[in-house]
Amino acid sequence: MLVAQQLTKSFRSGDRALSVLRDVSLTIPDRAFVAIVGPSGSGKTTLLGLLAGLDLPTSGSVTLDGVNLAGLSEDARARVRGEKVGFVFQSFQLIPTLTALENVEVPLELRGDPNARRRAGDLLTRVGLADRGHHFPAQLSGGEQQRVALARAFANAPRVLFADEPTGNLDSATGERIIDLIAALNREEGTTVVLVTHDDALARRAGRIVRLSDGVVVDDRELAA
Repeated sequence: MLVAQQLTKSFRSGDRALSVLRDVSLTIPDRAFVAIVGPSGSGKTTLLGLLAGLDLPTSGSVTLDGVNLAGLSEDARARVRGEKVGFVFQSFQLIPTLTALENVEVPLELRGDPNARRRAGDLLTRVGLADRGHHFPAQLSGGEQQRVALARAFANAPRVLFADEPTGNLDSATGERIIDLIAALNREEGTTVVLVTHDDALARRAGRIVRLSDGVVVDDRELAA
């Protein structure tokens, strides 16, 4: 599903080039659940952005579901993301002027789904929010907002879900429930999941942990089932 080859990402800082990632290579198969962990500044979010095609590497390449992202324009990468990728972020990123149901409807309407309202309702039911569809984000708890964001991420039936610290703004019990939902969607829908987290306990819910330090992979191991 994802193949990263010798990814390096550097930024200019005055007269120096600062390397955030250095020669990172990994392969993530279809239906996998992979956690990327490491301390702050280790390059986790940078790696996730490159894998998702949100940014391009300084060198190296990413192939997502058979598509080499390096040769695509920004618009073409955006189309690939729209067709194949879902995102969940720490900050929820819901549209505050839309209800929970409308937030989930947005990607469905953008692709012209004639059953957008029904499918959005089904997705909210799936994440346990059938009775909260007409509430605005400000009327929902943090955990409820993240569940809306998760329902929205799955609206287009993505091949890959990228989750960047999805429990970072939640208490531990609520965070566990969010990871339960992500794990269930990975298992039942067959969606490949790439989870960035600083929480080792949450990372152990995945089937594999990739550990970064100072921009390089220092450990990559499968976990026992």
